[in-house]
Amino acid sequence: MRGCYLSQQEILNLKSAVSARIVGQEGLIERLLVAILADGHLLVEGAPGLAKTRAIKVLGEGIEGSFHRVQFTPDLLPADLTGTEIYRPQDGSFKFQRGPLFHNLILADEINRAPAKVQSALLEAMAERQITVGSETYLLPEIFLVMATQNPLEQEGTYPLPEAQLDRFLMHVRVGYPGAADEKTILELTRAEARSQSRRQSAAAVISQQNLLEARDAVLDIHLDDSLEDYIVEIIMATRSAGRYGEELAGWIQHGASPRATMALDRCARAYAWLNNRDYVVPEDIQLLAPDVLRHRIILSFAAEAEGKTADSCIEAVLDQVAVP
Repeated sequence: MRGCYLSQQEILNLKSAVSARIVGQEGLIERLLVAILADGHLLVEGAPGLAKTRAIKVLGEGIEGSFHRVQFTPDLLPADLTGTEIYRPQDGSFKFQRGPLFHNLILADEINRAPAKVQSALLEAMAERQITVGSETYLLPEIFLVMATQNPLEQEGTYPLPEAQLDRFLMHVRVGYPGAADEKTILELTRAEARSQSRRQSAAAVISQQNLLEARDAVLDIHLDDSLEDYIVEIIMATRSAGRYGEELAGWIQHGASPRATMALDRCARAYAWLNNRDYVVPEDIQLLAPDVLRHRIILSFAAEAEGKTADSCIEAVLDQVAVP
């Protein structure tokens, strides 16, 4: 029990340290920590300059392991991610040179700029925690998180992510602009960092991978009442059988969420409760995280798009209709 307490305190200290360097993005920082604790991947969408890259880089400084950023471009090849076999003329053999995917934290910057073959290579890594090169399969690290970013403003020359790959992301987080007070704090922080190189040190004492794995086990022990399990299932079922909640809602959702959404909402709610120093989940945890878990997993109908509906507005309607325990 003491080990779990230490793991929790370390992660809470890390959250505070990251928040001190990433101003105005508390939601993103929380979702990153939830994703790590729930052993999932994160898709982050936001305009340039909103500290998406900085957030995971600073977070990586506080976790034992390696961080690597990959800039996705149209000419990227699968081998640029997975690695490739290098010929050794000394003895006529081939040696596998590992690629960026063998790091613990991966930033896939502007993921939708890479072609389908590259996205397929990333899909295997995210889903199976392994990569295959030729006839050989290589396991990826136990601590492995992909944070992919998308720019919603510039869509020319992009490759929309297929539904199968979107479903592999634990959450799809939208990042907005900070408020005026946070913007002023950002200016002060930027000036302070420019004056002193010492401000660019690690975010906090490094959390060992063993403690992080213990924290994941503790998250699984968080109590989720049977009525809340039913609530999660009912929310997911409502996206598939929206007709039970009104013809209008049924006309908005063409395809509902997969069973991965049920598992993701369960894990995320437990992780969020643990981060907030509770040993039980409350309905508000589920309601708060449902949009991030579901917005990339439901497909809207043409009628909904014609009416100006968004995934978020449909999810809000579902939450309004499903009874809270």
